[in-house]
Amino acid sequence: MHLRAKQALVAGLALAFAGSLVYVQAMEVARKRAETEGDGSHTPPPESSRACVECHTPTSPGIVDAWQRSRHAAVGVGCFECHRAAEDDVDGFDHYGHRIAVVVTPRDCGGCHPREAEEFARSHHAKGGRILASLDNRLAEVVEGAPVPFAPHDPAAAGVTAVDGKAVVVSGCRQCHGSVVGLEAQDGGIVTVDDLRPDENGRPTNAEAVARILRDPTGRPQLAASTWPNTGIGRINLDGSSGSCSACHSRHDFSRRRARKPENCGKCHLGPDHPQKEIYEESKHGVAYRDLLDRMGLDAPTWVLGKDYAEAPTCATCHMSGNVRNGGRTTHDPRERISWTNRPPISVRLDTDEAGRIVTELDPTKRSQKVADTWQAKRARMQEVCSVCHTKSYVDAFYAQYDAFVTLYNEKFARPGLRIMEALLSAGLRTKEEFDDPVEWTWFYLWHHEGRRARHGASMMAPDYAQWHGMYEVAERFYEELVPQARALADAAAERGETEAARSVHAVLDEILARPEHAWVKHPKAAPAPP
Repeated sequence: MHLRAKQALVAGLALAFAGSLVYVQAMEVARKRAETEGDGSHTPPPESSRACVECHTPTSPGIVDAWQRSRHAAVGVGCFECHRAAEDDVDGFDHYGHRIAVVVTPRDCGGCHPREAEEFARSHHAKGGRILASLDNRLAEVVEGAPVPFAPHDPAAAGVTAVDGKAVVVSGCRQCHGSVVGLEAQDGGIVTVDDLRPDENGRPTNAEAVARILRDPTGRPQLAASTWPNTGIGRINLDGSSGSCSACHSRHDFSRRRARKPENCGKCHLGPDHPQKEIYEESKHGVAYRDLLDRMGLDAPTWVLGKDYAEAPTCATCHMSGNVRNGGRTTHDPRERISWTNRPPISVRLDTDEAGRIVTELDPTKRSQKVADTWQAKRARMQEVCSVCHTKSYVDAFYAQYDAFVTLYNEKFARPGLRIMEALLSAGLRTKEEFDDPVEWTWFYLWHHEGRRARHGASMMAPDYAQWHGMYEVAERFYEELVPQARALADAAAERGETEAARSVHAVLDEILARPEHAWVKHPKAAPAPP
């Protein structure tokens, strides 16, 4: 080959290589833009929000940048469209010619996303703030903290004259579950939705409560620091709505990609009592997700399992997103696909009424009238997801294993454990106050931590959580702590002369432990019955 021809060939190859680099770079830029779901800093704001962007760019550039990268920005939804307030909105105030509110609620989001808002409103997520009256909250508010402020041991060292006993609840429980949003009152109290009594449109009906709201010189109402910041998923808002869309769709970019990732759910669904994120990571689903993440298409405008991707499922895939089996229909009510609830001490089949509440009616005729969505229908929806990647026989066999596991937990440990605790209470050998008796801590660990881990492990195909982090610890807690502690309480009662109380508890223990499932261990004989 002549020198000139070689030079031409080399030049051609160099140009081709350079062109390929430009193409790859262009594709990467396009991918990055798609990932952020907007056009980045070049997105012009709509006229209604132009002043907002110009003013907040130097003062709050992070907020502006997040919005500019959002899908909202790409379709012309700006600051004012989400923060717009009516004249009688209690958290509204005049801000440079606009009437706006700081707190954006699901009622606001529902103006553009009505189906999603309705689904979310009936979900268990939206009811998360109701933990405020639960056993879990008592732990944080009373056992770990205090229901009222108290004096520090050394005011000088502590730097305060009063300790906030609810600090654990504020920084812990409420940041996942949500709480009642409050506004500072002029008298030093807090104005909440209970004071405002909003109507069906979210407008307050109690003028006296509105007049008590503390406002700064610009007219802006002051959010109570103990209730805000608050992106808890069950937040109870001033307009009467429940929940926070930004709990999953982080403000101000409201990323679909982030909401589809299991890490997003891991903000709340992890830890000793509900380690779904860790369970998922152990499962084959989680292993596949980490291996094939770059092929998952998490930034795609549509994300239908079996059509847009099939590499691995995430939490959203199974519980919320669409698939080819259901026509691509999404839901913002995760319970639509859950057939067991494994939250309480004893797992329950999820037959629910129109409002999404579990139906507890036992009479068959009355029950059928109340049930709006059966556990079988919920399971069928989940099985649609499973069947995109698995055969029917595989899916059916998995559910047979899962049902058998939950039933074993219920019948060998949960129902007997609950019966033991009820017998102790009826006999007066433990108080109605939770956590002031060692046996109450034991029972709480058994069902709330170990029992939940076991059941969730079985439900999400994580064998280590089903066994070693689960049922092994349930069994140890039952045999080595719960039963001996109950016997000791009964024996102590007998020594005090409380013969009937001792007899009733021993009778329950003996009946439970005489069953064949407990015959493997030689239990000590019951204390002799008094004459």
